[in-house]
Amino acid sequence: MLRLMTSQTVQVRRATIDDLPKLVALWRLEHLPAQHLETRFKEFQVVEGAGGELLGAMGLQVAGQEGLVHSEAFARFDQADALRAQLFERIRTVAINHGLVRLWTQFSTPFWRTTPFEPAPAELLSRLPSGFAGGSQPWLFIKLREEPPPASMLDKEFALFQEAERESTQRMLRRARIARAIAMTTVVVVFGLIAVLMIVFMRTRR
Repeated sequence: MLRLMTSQTVQVRRATIDDLPKLVALWRLEHLPAQHLETRFKEFQVVEGAGGELLGAMGLQVAGQEGLVHSEAFARFDQADALRAQLFERIRTVAINHGLVRLWTQFSTPFWRTTPFEPAPAELLSRLPSGFAGGSQPWLFIKLREEPPPASMLDKEFALFQEAERESTQRMLRRARIARAIAMTTVVVVFGLIAVLMIVFMRTRR
């Protein structure tokens, strides 16, 4: 449980199907495409007031290891920044728990300039998933963790590992063949010596 600056007791949690009518009302208040967002309500985190009312909502769309923070909506303008802070922390925690590499957004309100979001350089925009619909605002991003190596590099490393294992196995087989040859030679020599000794012994007895 958290407290707003207005001293209201609130809860930040994931949206459920029961929240949908209240979410639709919030989206329409912010002139967001409510009909489109209805089918995506599971992407949203919400702030619930003490009386069960929804004070704010914010979406997190996931594509692979990238996340898009989108469609913020608030019941009261004077509470918006306090609610943004709580929803943003909740969404960043969810993103980290899902193993996302980056968060993206096109939010432009002053609050977002106080967060770790920064303008995305041109070379990074090539990583932006095509499913992240965007407007005319510049893209901002946060790096959450180091990016894993591409699949091609993993395949190359695996191939090198297989080759090393193959060479190690071949060396072990060569050593085993040599050891077997030495053992067979030793047996032949020992039996040969025994045969010679027996012959010498028999001749000595005669």
